[in-house]
Amino acid sequence: MEPEHIRASDADRDRVSQRLREAVAEGRLTQNEHEERIDALYRAKTVGELAEITHDLPAQRDPDDPDAAAAGMSVSTEEARRMAAQSVGRENIVAVFGGAERKGRWLVEPRTNVSVLCGGVELDLREAVLSQREVTIQCAVVLGGLEIIVPHGVRVVNNTAGILGGTSLHGTDAVTDPNHPVIRLTGTCMLGGVEVKAKRPKRKRKKDR
Repeated sequence: MEPEHIRASDADRDRVSQRLREAVAEGRLTQNEHEERIDALYRAKTVGELAEITHDLPAQRDPDDPDAAAAGMSVSTEEARRMAAQSVGRENIVAVFGGAERKGRWLVEPRTNVSVLCGGVELDLREAVLSQREVTIQCAVVLGGLEIIVPHGVRVVNNTAGILGGTSLHGTDAVTDPNHPVIRLTGTCMLGGVEVKAKRPKRKRKKDR
């Protein structure tokens, strides 16, 4: 018997159902499309019919893949989905003659406005959750600096304008996979700069016994 004609098991249906939930969270499917595919899921009798339901969705990534850190930014877990559900659409981060930072497990809104005047801002996205696959960071940097740290595998698109300043990317230029998360930078740097670095996630230290 050909593999696609094998009867689907409950475990097979659970895997497809999980992939559909992730696709909605990633913005690949609308709620209506999700409902239609769930109906098809329950009607499916063979492995081949289940495969048709997700034929236009990228395969789930292997957690041991070195690029899995980038996938970890997406809403692929229950915790991340809860965080994404609290999205308000935008966040304003301001540093005037001072500093501001975001690090650890935090939600990156679809649009993040960063305003820096004679100060500095650090955004560490290595453990962050993106509210959607592509987010925009709008920069207004004057006489200051913005440092952005992303995990390897994240695509950074630079659309900023520099006036006696500019934006530099380190380790992100070679990322072209359309399925990877995208950070789009826009705005202006005047007598200041934006620096983006790709780094591996911090290793958690084991507590001394």
